[in-house]
Amino acid sequence: MLLTRIKGPRDLDRLSQEELTQLAAEIRSFLVDAVSKTGGHLGPNLGVVELTIALHRVFDSPKDKVLFDTGHQAYVHKLLTGRQDFGNLRSKGGLSGYPSRAESDHDVIENSHASTVLGWADGLAKANEVLGREDHHVAAVIGDGALTGGMAWEALNNIAAAKDRPLVIVVNDNERSYGPTIGGLANHLATLRTTDGYERFLARGKEILERTPVVGKPLFETLHGAKKGLKDFIAPQGMFEDLGLKYIGPIDGHDMEALESALQRAKRFSGPVIVHCLTQKGRGYEPAVQDEADRFHAVGVIHPDTGLPVATDAASWTSVFADEMVRLGKERADIVAITAAMLQPVGLKKFADAFPDRIFDVGIAEQHGATSAAGLATGGAHPVFAVYATFLNRAFDQVLMDVALHKCGVTFVLDRAGVTGTDGASHNGMWDMSIMQVVPGLRLAAPRDAEQLRAQLREAVEVKDAPTVVRYSKGVVGPAVPAVGRIGGMDVLRTPAPEVTRPDVLLVSVGALAPMCLEIADLLDKQGISTTVVDPRWVKPVDEALAPLADRHRVVVTVEDNGRTGGVGAAVSQALRDAGVDVPLRDFGIPQRFLDHASRKEVMAEIGLTAPDIARQVTGLVAKLDGRYDSEPAATVD
Repeated sequence: MLLTRIKGPRDLDRLSQEELTQLAAEIRSFLVDAVSKTGGHLGPNLGVVELTIALHRVFDSPKDKVLFDTGHQAYVHKLLTGRQDFGNLRSKGGLSGYPSRAESDHDVIENSHASTVLGWADGLAKANEVLGREDHHVAAVIGDGALTGGMAWEALNNIAAAKDRPLVIVVNDNERSYGPTIGGLANHLATLRTTDGYERFLARGKEILERTPVVGKPLFETLHGAKKGLKDFIAPQGMFEDLGLKYIGPIDGHDMEALESALQRAKRFSGPVIVHCLTQKGRGYEPAVQDEADRFHAVGVIHPDTGLPVATDAASWTSVFADEMVRLGKERADIVAITAAMLQPVGLKKFADAFPDRIFDVGIAEQHGATSAAGLATGGAHPVFAVYATFLNRAFDQVLMDVALHKCGVTFVLDRAGVTGTDGASHNGMWDMSIMQVVPGLRLAAPRDAEQLRAQLREAVEVKDAPTVVRYSKGVVGPAVPAVGRIGGMDVLRTPAPEVTRPDVLLVSVGALAPMCLEIADLLDKQGISTTVVDPRWVKPVDEALAPLADRHRVVVTVEDNGRTGGVGAAVSQALRDAGVDVPLRDFGIPQRFLDHASRKEVMAEIGLTAPDIARQVTGLVAKLDGRYDSEPAATVD
């Protein structure tokens, strides 16, 4: 196999065009076989095989910086830079599903949030200029979906201002992000894709003029670089050139000779250049090509021949939300939905099918989505903006200043909250409950099970004068966790024996961690430690009934799948201080560090967010209060 002979990018230089074609086929076969076993981003990588080969033949990585936005299309890049062990892809100890500096000097950007690559490229190109590195180049690959993000256009504005600063921008145009790309930019790119008149005109002109003695060739070259008006008349590419960016394309993104020729021309140019490449997401794998939803953007473990899942998943948090949104849509004509280019992943496809006039895909533009939601609310609708928890970080200022300041009734639904695991540091939803704590008037719900998700979503959309947030985990929703009572707005999940007058521990359980908190209470009970377990349901604001309840216990413990700094535990601690309740509090959550990719269970164990770990520490705390801390060891928890 040719692929096994590729240890680094320069090994590509020795291959003929015929061998490069064979290598592309081997890479596609490898990807289907490997990713079908582990799960991962399959469709995007099948679409960039020839493009990535061409990039590494033209540019000299790692001296030249080859950047990917987003990094989920970097599997081929990994293969060509010496990383061909995909056996533990996205698993603990294996390759990351995104570029990783720890893995290779060829990887530059680890952040897998979209639309950032042009900002990185601008900075790297400026560094080359300042430091006089004329033999260093920067090539940034950005998808047409990522170009819908405002950050990309902010960067383009700066890049275009430096007409003599070399930088190659490769637009990987497959008409999709997760699903089909939408909006004005998508329409413009579609025009460029389908207008071949200019290329036909030049090809015919070249054929005629090259037969004309003496003046033919110079005249053709003059026409080829001639007035913009002629080019725009035949192929409307003016949007890029109006910015001052040289435009090359559209190029067939699966024709390696054409790609190399275009990239070589762009590399030689002394300023910023856009190379517009047309690719097919999922190329070479029929089940992906036939998948209209997202062309196998991301898959679990599948059968490589059919593309069908090996196992059928139980109901997920996302599917529960999806079904409830349709029910709400039928009941209320003012309910509308917003997605940031992730209709299918966040569960809004059913709502879109049922109410096509009430769904708005803003592209990869969370900031705009939040402010547009404020406008919708002001206009009388109630928008539900569904987004991954990690991506709401990008819209914080808009939540604060556009939604909350104006007292707009907008509901933000955060999917993939807490530890997500396999996608690594940038995808863990561990920031939202800390960030949102500072927003005045905002209410935040953390449902513990499917029933509570349905109930709290309904409660959220009833709020007309403030933003609301409903957040839940990734994956399968667990069994129902029934309440045994209610104190204020909090559900009581467990009470001590009736004869206990002052229980030892008040355990505040947040969201989907309720089953684990009940397990903690069981372990504590075996050590003779009495425990009350409550689910606040709405964790912001802190329920007024919590302080007096805490005052009737010896210790308060909070458990959340969010960063400890500024999270629910911090808010509860502040509420107790404000109420004059002087009870020891111990908060358990995610440490404020970037977590390596692994399964959710492995990550939770690594950070000590498990029932035995927490029970062991609480047992020690109670022992210290009893005065047993120094005189005898705390009881162990099996």
